[in-house]
Amino acid sequence: MTEQFAADVLICGAGAAGLALAIDLARRGVSFRLIEKMDEPFRGSRGKGIQPRTQEIFEDLGILDRIVATGGLYPPERRYRDDGSFTESDITEHQDPTPAEPYHLPLMIPQFLTERVMRERLLELGHRPQFGLELVGFGQDAGGVTARLAGTAGEETLRVRWLVGADGGRSFVRHALGIDFPGKTLGVRAIVADVVLTGLTRDAWHRFNEGDMARQIMFCPLAGTEMFQIQGPIPLDGNIDLSAEGLEAMVAERTGRQDIHIQSVSWSSAYSMNARLADRYRVGRVFLVGDAAHIHPPTGGQGLNTSVQDAYNLGWKLAAVANGAGDTLLDSYEEERRPVAAEMLGLATRLLDAQKQGDIRRGREVHQLDIGYPSSSLALEMPGRVGRLSAGDRVPDAPIRGAAGQPTRLFDLFQGPHWTLIGYGVEPGSVSPRAGLRIHVFGASGDMVDAGGHLRDIYDLSPGEWVLVRPDGYIGAIVAAGNVAVLEGYFAQVGLGLEGSAARA
Repeated sequence: MTEQFAADVLICGAGAAGLALAIDLARRGVSFRLIEKMDEPFRGSRGKGIQPRTQEIFEDLGILDRIVATGGLYPPERRYRDDGSFTESDITEHQDPTPAEPYHLPLMIPQFLTERVMRERLLELGHRPQFGLELVGFGQDAGGVTARLAGTAGEETLRVRWLVGADGGRSFVRHALGIDFPGKTLGVRAIVADVVLTGLTRDAWHRFNEGDMARQIMFCPLAGTEMFQIQGPIPLDGNIDLSAEGLEAMVAERTGRQDIHIQSVSWSSAYSMNARLADRYRVGRVFLVGDAAHIHPPTGGQGLNTSVQDAYNLGWKLAAVANGAGDTLLDSYEEERRPVAAEMLGLATRLLDAQKQGDIRRGREVHQLDIGYPSSSLALEMPGRVGRLSAGDRVPDAPIRGAAGQPTRLFDLFQGPHWTLIGYGVEPGSVSPRAGLRIHVFGASGDMVDAGGHLRDIYDLSPGEWVLVRPDGYIGAIVAAGNVAVLEGYFAQVGLGLEGSAARA
């Protein structure tokens, strides 16, 4: 007898990571419940930078245009001298988009607005978070997870196939599993506050006393709002007055100006910076994503972006196994994502050290476009490709044209929950169609045309090669025509071709 579940997945935590996972599962038709112990959505600006790689993900999830419309670009940084004069420079290195990388600049949008856009997208897909509902206990066995929830209506127990802890740095799920969270406190305590103020223009990110960890303070106009985000280091011990009056006194003391007035405080926090990474991301049927698995200093805008990408990696794998793929596919989540978090922790910590010295300029290293999984068990190449685009790499975009003559992009072919198989100069019909896979052929009798040669040049393809693109925008396999039979084994590994495949074609 088949066990009945209340849902396939219980997602604990409705921040950016939990919402990204919910959107991905919703569009795949996987049942879930998304719960959040807070009574209402988070209302702070904490993670305000959306990196180019996350922009690509948001395009796939159907929300990028809304994110751009809601937020904006980062303003230049204005550094004030003691005499009131200043210098001005860009925070990010400006580069033009390319056919392979259409997004090259980080976007600024306060976290509460990002999450609002994500909730709206989730609602379009027929789902919403349940606020004021807390996970208070769970147990698991070979067949599933039994979870106990508590809310204003009392307690309930439900049975699910998997539990995902997206419940933040103090994760109840991680603590209940007994997973260690090693790392270090970085010796920096800071405030962040969203305020309405007068006395500063909105055309710059204002910075005073750069490099002075006792007096440094910054004011960033928050795109999409009338507020500024105030940031500044504070002593490691002691209470900090985060009221409008308290903040205004701190501002006057650190800037030497009496004309900056705090009208109101929408949200504020005093926090110690940490860099920590969970020892494990999976225990049986329970997974950690986002801050539950890793916490970063805010420098470089890596935290929220890494969290969204965790969810984006896990979502299609849960869907595949829910629809019949082997459970070992889920092991690739930790295998792929934990090394990325370790690297991002190192980067954010190095950037913090640089910021202490007054260097806030950021380049390609924060864009996350070079993240990949070349060592993954899901990366297949036959024959091997040295010094070229490889299995496990992020898939580049390229302008192309349909056989009917209309211009389009590779990203348009990839958008959605499906896998994509591209054949370059291959014989049409060499690979059999199957549920969850879309096949496109470039060349004679193909449905797509590489009119400008961008696909050939960017992917460095030879006639007869096939490129298999994962649902999360990474290359799963590259094989030559003579090795196309090995794709059958790969398809079986990831659940393609099974009845009720993990992605809707």
